[in-house]
Amino acid sequence: MIALFWVCLFIIFYAFVGYGIFLFVLLLLKRLVYKPESTLYSFTELPSVTLIIAAYNEGSIIRKKIENTLLLSYPLNKLNYIVVTDGSTDNSAVIVAEYPQIILLHREGRTGKINAVHRAMQQVNTEIVIFTDANTFLNQDALINISRHYKNQLVGAVAGEKRVRIDQKSDATAGEGIYWKYESKLKKWDSDLNSVVGAAGELFSIRTSLYEPVEKDTLLDDFIISMRIAAKGFKIVYEPEAFAMETSSENIKEELKRKVRIAAGGIQSILRLKELLNVFRYPILSFQYISHRVLRWTVIPFLIIFVFALNILIIIQGSSVLYLIFFSGQIIFYMAAALGWLLEKRQLRNKFLFIPYYFVLMNYAVLAGIKRFYTGAQQVTWDKAKRKASN
Repeated sequence: MIALFWVCLFIIFYAFVGYGIFLFVLLLLKRLVYKPESTLYSFTELPSVTLIIAAYNEGSIIRKKIENTLLLSYPLNKLNYIVVTDGSTDNSAVIVAEYPQIILLHREGRTGKINAVHRAMQQVNTEIVIFTDANTFLNQDALINISRHYKNQLVGAVAGEKRVRIDQKSDATAGEGIYWKYESKLKKWDSDLNSVVGAAGELFSIRTSLYEPVEKDTLLDDFIISMRIAAKGFKIVYEPEAFAMETSSENIKEELKRKVRIAAGGIQSILRLKELLNVFRYPILSFQYISHRVLRWTVIPFLIIFVFALNILIIIQGSSVLYLIFFSGQIIFYMAAALGWLLEKRQLRNKFLFIPYYFVLMNYAVLAGIKRFYTGAQQVTWDKAKRKASN
């Protein structure tokens, strides 16, 4: 029982902290023996690009998104814009139609984001396609910083960085920003070692020739599209100097809704990317995929509960004071999480208490997402999480 306790505790630690430490050490060793040469396009060599923006009822923000898009730096003769609306019932399509330089693909009836993306891809004839969400804003050189990596023929996709704008005075979802800063660091290290483990839909790109339509009920289309490219032997590069800025979730309820959907999509992705679990076929990529994604999306929430129960049984058996200290630490952590929850309900903010609350929330979302996936309750046309209004 004691051995099982330590094994489970190690797996939990490894999934959230240990992998990052191990990754950092591997990179230090790699840099001692291997000095990579930079292979980047110059501005005049940049490939042709189509920027695709998928939108559903984004009338309140779509004009700002278009204005941001039209100000992005890139050779104009190599850049096309497509906005595809998935059954929008507001004035999104009307606003987009005001901009003649943008191709508008509007269709009545909602079928889900991935089906809208499939429609848009039929209009693409450029070397590279870049995807971005309608509620995010890109830095001016984002397209350049992404596209320059394609000079390396081993690069099949490039992922930008997601950044969350936090209201320091009143934001109750500070954990979202902290989480994404940590995730961004892991993605950078993953990329430096071998390949990013999937791309986020806020901003990512692929070689158009490598695009393969995914199943119409796919929940995490960006993740599966990019990982299937990696499965072909291409690298997914992470470019932190190309970033998509968005506001945090309107409240913790909206953040939970988003994470439950991601968790349901995570289970679906694991089932559809079973070949990537083969460490003999993909030794480095499988190691990264299992360490960074699979553990968090499957066993970790169950192990957290199991460790708590094991700790109680070990104490009952009269083991050393060490296990009483571990149990006390867990009690204090979960009490802090509960207090963070109470403060959030009263719209009070304490970052120290909110971190354990956010950790518990993330793992609860995985359990809820697994249940939702296996009960068939998660649909491809989702009720998107509400975000705070942008300034």
